[in-house]
Amino acid sequence: MTTRRRFGSTRRLSSGRWQARYWDAAGGRVGAPTTFATKTDAQRWLSAAETDMSRGDWHDPRLGTLPFKEWADRWLATKTPKLQDSTAALYAYLLRCHIVPRFGATPVGRITAVDVQAWLADLHRTNLSESTVAKAYRLLKGVMDGAVDARLIARSPCTIRGASTEREKEMQIATPEQIAAIATAVGPRWEALVFTAAYSGLRWGELAALRRADINFETATISVTRKLGEVNGVLSFGPPKSAAGRRVVGIPSFVARSLAMHVDLYTLPGTEGLVFPTVDGQPMRRSNFRARVWVPATSQAGMSGFRFHDLRHTAATLGAASGTSLKALMARIGHASARAALRYQHVIDGQDADIVNYLERFGDEPSAPSRAHDEPPMTIAGGHVVGTPADPAAVRDGSQRSDQDFFGGDDGTRTHDFLLAKQVL
Repeated sequence: MTTRRRFGSTRRLSSGRWQARYWDAAGGRVGAPTTFATKTDAQRWLSAAETDMSRGDWHDPRLGTLPFKEWADRWLATKTPKLQDSTAALYAYLLRCHIVPRFGATPVGRITAVDVQAWLADLHRTNLSESTVAKAYRLLKGVMDGAVDARLIARSPCTIRGASTEREKEMQIATPEQIAAIATAVGPRWEALVFTAAYSGLRWGELAALRRADINFETATISVTRKLGEVNGVLSFGPPKSAAGRRVVGIPSFVARSLAMHVDLYTLPGTEGLVFPTVDGQPMRRSNFRARVWVPATSQAGMSGFRFHDLRHTAATLGAASGTSLKALMARIGHASARAALRYQHVIDGQDADIVNYLERFGDEPSAPSRAHDEPPMTIAGGHVVGTPADPAAVRDGSQRSDQDFFGGDDGTRTHDFLLAKQVL
């Protein structure tokens, strides 16, 4: 039996359920994406459709029959050209492993808020980190918001408050004495890397990509023009994380002295030579460095659990303690937005030079032995520092672990899921 009304019509099916249909402006018949238990429910759906049409919010429910995977692939294809390679790889991974297996064949118009809640609850029951779960939900929400913009669906089913928020890991801030202790523990080859990270705030990828030409010892500044990234085990150089990441950072004189000695001993030749290469002259790989150098060194220094990225937090906190302005702090640490910088900064106006002048005090009286606090090195024609062996491989403290163990290749020390360890700051 068909019941006609001013807008659309309802019909009772042989199953006892009710169907709702109406005619669109082009003369095509549009049916509700599902049937209804009662006639009242079917009429209510028609009334909502009529209201949406009068408000200009109407969408064709037939478009919602597009399978989620097909729509997600289209959505990702439009986003990828504007994404960093690592971000594009992250999205592809999350879709492939955690989203498409659940929603791939489901029409986008049939995914409900209850479905999303159940999926999220299942993710929380796995061994995934809270950060990865938040990333997965945020990606699903982005895909479904895109479906709304494309008028495939009327509204997104991703309505869980706070589900996309990543809980920030507690920052660990090292004292100057602790920085010196770590610098001593990593051994001569990596001492300058620790001091540079702790007093400049450069990210790991920015440090790994530094070249001779990027360091100006006359002005004691470092130019950040690129970064080293890793996607699916492949290392590649690219532009900084954001436009704000391209910057010039001043360094204290004691850090400059440490860097000068390092450049003479370990940096590859030529203006394009890597400042911090591995023993075999290759770019540094974060996972290998962490396992072979960083974890043993922090343990020896009594700072187990202290992450290399915490050196960046330390640098930002010391910069804020100098009394600099928010704008100057953002410029120094390479943040495009004030949100992250506000974690470190609370006080008055200043400039990058003020930060550097403030940091100079931490090189006056070192509490742990470190060549970074020596007088500027004297060099001879051979290119190495006077008083040190000409062969860099011979520069080792007998109490330290050998840095010959550190190579740039991937030998299985990387985590199986590189995305779980990805640092975003």
